[in-house]
Amino acid sequence: MPATAAPDPASPAWTLPLDRLDISEPSLFQTDTWHPYFARLRRDDPVHYTAESQFGPFWSLTKYQDILHCDVNHGLFSSEIGGIVIRDQTEETTRPSFITMDPPKHDAQRKVVGPIVAPGNLANMEALIRERTRMVLDALPRGETFDWVEQVSVKLTTMMLATLFDFPFEERSKLTYWSDVAIANPADPEAPVKDEAERTAVLQEMAREMGALFHRRRAQPPRFDLLSMLAHADATREMPPMEFIGNLMLLIVGGNDTTRNSMTGGLMALNAFSDQYRKLRENPALVETLVPEIIRYVTPVIHMRRTATRDSEIGGKTIRAGEKVIMWYISGNRDETVIDRPDDFIIDRARPRQHLSFGFGIHRCVGNRLAELQLRVLWEEILARFPMIEVVGEAQRVYSCFIHGIRSLPVRIPG
Repeated sequence: MPATAAPDPASPAWTLPLDRLDISEPSLFQTDTWHPYFARLRRDDPVHYTAESQFGPFWSLTKYQDILHCDVNHGLFSSEIGGIVIRDQTEETTRPSFITMDPPKHDAQRKVVGPIVAPGNLANMEALIRERTRMVLDALPRGETFDWVEQVSVKLTTMMLATLFDFPFEERSKLTYWSDVAIANPADPEAPVKDEAERTAVLQEMAREMGALFHRRRAQPPRFDLLSMLAHADATREMPPMEFIGNLMLLIVGGNDTTRNSMTGGLMALNAFSDQYRKLRENPALVETLVPEIIRYVTPVIHMRRTATRDSEIGGKTIRAGEKVIMWYISGNRDETVIDRPDDFIIDRARPRQHLSFGFGIHRCVGNRLAELQLRVLWEEILARFPMIEVVGEAQRVYSCFIHGIRSLPVRIPG
């Protein structure tokens, strides 16, 4: 919903002493009450140190330019030393992937999967994406309430995942389940797993099933799917078991959660800003700028973590070697010094791609153009058949400070 950065004297976001502000609390995102906390930090302490939290001590970067500085300086701020999430990894939970690697290993592994989302292949995939989108939308009920996440967002992203991996199509729901398990916070009562041991067991099951397909592809001539690419490339064909699991998690979550939540969050934003929905209906060509605005406004990945490799300074603060630095993309995308009226959803922005949601530098999201393609096709097809899709109840959000997840959203298409 629309948010305001104006201080509210009754809100703890504005009254708590700065040293007691902890923006890593997952409930802030589950209840959608995070906005004023980040507005306070952007105004009063944009490079903020939290000494105590459930994730230990960490630095927070909340302004656009500071986040960009950290993201592009991979030599100074490492992904490999501590991983990419705020929670510290243990021996049990460490599963390396190319997003948690520094060069040169990162570059070699990322290069393997790049061709599947190259412009030429995306052009070839568009017809299939459009066919499936039409099939899903045409099956939706009219005049009755249904869950948009279950009936649209999950269905479309799961079919896309199955195509990317050339996974047995009739078993594609496993991919969604594995993605949900990979990002689940066991403290969430609705999480599909209740502890790390259960998560590990599910991911080992994933590794067995995907591993069997991986070895089958390695014995076959190279094909244009992710498993075949990994199986035939020198940089990935002999991955250790935990690295295999880590890269599968990265590719499955990257291909599922971010697009899925943008598909849902975009509909919510258009309902919250009815003037923008009306503008879009009157001019469907605005889908081109709608898509990046959805991705900015929703910010499906809330944060990324880096670890300082040596002492440096950001915003007048000294960050020591070994300290944890959190880039809060969700705050940088609301930075009023860079983005005009950032708390408003504006589908015809002059610079719609001015956002942090895909990251920058060597770790910029490898599938960003595929995500945009899926969203563009979805909204083109929605506008071609539905004058309006109404949000008729509250969204149920995921308990997480990493993925800006939406578990369910009741909607209705007027009959």
